[in-house]
Amino acid sequence: MAKRYKIILFLFFIANMAFAEGGLDSLLIDLDQTILRHEIYKNRREDRIHDLKEKVAMAVPGTIAAYQLNDCIYREYKSYMCDSAVLYLTKNIRIARDLHDQEREYKSKLQLASLHSAAGMYQEAVDVLKEICREDLPVSLVCDYYACKEQVYREISGNSRDPQTIRRYEDKSFVYRDSLMMVLPEDAGRRIELQEQALRADGDTSEALRINNLRLAKIPFGTPEYAFTSYQRAMIYRQEKNREKEKYYLALSSLSDIQSAITDHASLWMLAELLLKEGDIERAYHYIRFSWDETNRFHARSRSWQSADILSLIDKSYQAMVERKNRMLVTYLTLISVLTLLLISAVVYIYRQMKCLAEARNHLQETNERLKMLNDELHQMNDRLQSANLELSESNQIKEEYIGRFMSLCSSYIDKLDGYRRMVYKKVSSGQIEELVKVTRSSKGLEPELEALYKNFDTAFLHLFPNFVAQFNSLLLEDEQVILKKDELLNTELRIFALIRLGINDSSRIAEFLRYSVNTIYNYRAKVKNKACVSRDNFEDLVRKIH
Repeated sequence: MAKRYKIILFLFFIANMAFAEGGLDSLLIDLDQTILRHEIYKNRREDRIHDLKEKVAMAVPGTIAAYQLNDCIYREYKSYMCDSAVLYLTKNIRIARDLHDQEREYKSKLQLASLHSAAGMYQEAVDVLKEICREDLPVSLVCDYYACKEQVYREISGNSRDPQTIRRYEDKSFVYRDSLMMVLPEDAGRRIELQEQALRADGDTSEALRINNLRLAKIPFGTPEYAFTSYQRAMIYRQEKNREKEKYYLALSSLSDIQSAITDHASLWMLAELLLKEGDIERAYHYIRFSWDETNRFHARSRSWQSADILSLIDKSYQAMVERKNRMLVTYLTLISVLTLLLISAVVYIYRQMKCLAEARNHLQETNERLKMLNDELHQMNDRLQSANLELSESNQIKEEYIGRFMSLCSSYIDKLDGYRRMVYKKVSSGQIEELVKVTRSSKGLEPELEALYKNFDTAFLHLFPNFVAQFNSLLLEDEQVILKKDELLNTELRIFALIRLGINDSSRIAEFLRYSVNTIYNYRAKVKNKACVSRDNFEDLVRKIH
């Protein structure tokens, strides 16, 4: 069990050290927030005091029960409001005296002397102690007597400015401290506290810290005992000149003071003094103002003396800071005014430029629209030119194809004409006139030539337009499409529209080429149009577009 206790103390020590080094900023923020909420903690104490006062009102006056309730009220007022605490101690002294209860009378007087000492009323504290006869004290109050004497003389020594007075009362304080340690049990908390004070006075800070660790480990945070013990730890670090840890434990002590609704804020004004030295004037000012207001509520004369000088110094520093900030504010306002004027000028300039830009954009948009129109016209012209080029190319191709075939046919017909001439000459020379008349009267010789002509035309045309038949059929109804016979390239209907595709639209010229009458050609054209699956009016135009 003892081993486990040592481990817990060790872990507590390590955690405190780590947080002290890294958590001061967050702790100060917590302290700022707690100060803002201090009325909550005061209201809790006021509620407890109110309940106790109601109980006193119902108790029989001048009885032990009334004495005990007054003692409870005194303990609530002890660190909260000095005047009220004195009032209830005075009531208890009167009750004890009326009851001839010397022990309770002395106990209340010792409490009163201790309270006067804490409030800086040292003469009143000494006068009360003079009323107590050491020889008449019961054993139960001896420790309280020595503790009260030690406290009174320590307070007088700590708040005196005369070196001889300081030394004289310090010696008296040490004497009563030693006397108190002699009568206290070994494991008493007060004895351990006195040991720590003695070690700190002797400069043995490491051992004092060890004892303080033991004390802090047993005390819950947010209690008056924790506030006092952490304050004593801060004083050890002050002696070691460890400012960061001193501030940390002063902040912890201040937090516990506020949460306990203690108005005697020694820790807070000492922390404010350290923050002032480090340049954190604004926070120091808020701390000392809060501490001063709370001290005035407590009516602790010594605390008022102690914090008056630092309050004055912080107030001057704060006012200087405020004036400096005001000067900076005026400078910034002037600069902002100049910048505002420049900004307005820039906005006006930008507005004008944007207006000009908008006009230019409008002109540019109009120009772009005109360019777009011109581009569209150019595209249309390009399309027409391209179409014309395609038609020209196609026309050239047709011309080249048919010129070649025309020259070939002409050469063939010249050869045939020459053969026909020799045949005529031979028959005339031999006197075969009747035979010659018979040959020239018959038209059978023309049919093979016409077939050869049409076959030559069909071959040339399909060479130019190999997909003509299929595309022509796509313009006709499915059951009316042209079906060619075996070895047939084109038929009469297809030749008519082949000539139309080649640009020969005149029915008389088509009739002349195909050796039909004009009416026959008209009938063929009308018949095919009636079979079309497209508009009759557009049929021949679509035929001309077959490629």
